[in-house]
Amino acid sequence: MSEETNRPQGQAGMAPRADKDAMEGGPRFKGKRRRKVSYLTLNKIDHVDYKEVNILRRFLNDRGKILPSRQSGNTASQQRMIAEAIHRAREMALLPFVVTEMGTDRREFGPRRERYGDRGDRGDRGDRGPRRDEQQAPREAAPAAEQA
Repeated sequence: MSEETNRPQGQAGMAPRADKDAMEGGPRFKGKRRRKVSYLTLNKIDHVDYKEVNILRRFLNDRGKILPSRQSGNTASQQRMIAEAIHRAREMALLPFVVTEMGTDRREFGPRRERYGDRGDRGDRGDRGPRRDEQQAPREAAPAAEQA
């Protein structure tokens, strides 16, 4: 009786549960990954000015967006400093807000797909022709007139 009372509930007479992921395809390594070290930390840069465009470009992706700290490895204070410098450099036209043209080093994408279908020009709403069901009525009557 003392053995059963000392055991945690739910474990009495049960085998240990196997991990679902471990059963499929072998064991997986779920240890901690090493934290990425920032470019600023490696080069011992304490302050980045908005005029240092070559450093700031390292923290922008190919579209001109600021990289998150998990990708760049920046600490929170470094990320705030970089973001502020990038915003200032954009205001002074040293960095672009958005990169639209595709370079040779970037992947080439096809034409953009329409999201909600082709809706056409919406400017002339008052000059619409007949509705769809009105357009099809004369077509159905036309073959009957040819046979007579």
